[in-house]
Amino acid sequence: QVQLVESGGGSVQAGESLRLSCAASGNTGRALCMGWFRQGTGKKREGVARIYPNGDINYDNSVKGRFTISRDNTKNTIYLQMDSLKPEDTEIYYCAAEESVRCASYPPWYKYWGAGVQVTSSS
Repeated sequence: QVQLVESGGGSVQAGESLRLSCAASGNTGRALCMGWFRQGTGKKREGVARIYPNGDINYDNSVKGRFTISRDNTKNTIYLQMDSLKPEDTEIYYCAAEESVRCASYPPWYKYWGAGVQVTSSS
């Protein structure tokens, strides 16, 4: 089992930045694909960014150039640096993980999830 705990959400003005963190604990000895997803009220959960065990990265087109995912393997933690936030980025952000050397973009593939943090960007 892997436990995920997110932190760093909050409310900012449009154009400002936030940094999310996701700390993994438990059975973290295996290769883990880890990623960030988001979900707004009445909307489907969608992928934001994923980082492979080997360090490869994928971004959703809506956040390319504005968001940066990174990983600190010594701390079993991933980060999401969110710059130039827009009002449409206002959603709950979730950290997810799966024991695999691969990553996928669709939420059902991931076994482990954090509780989520609210990110609000106001115009």
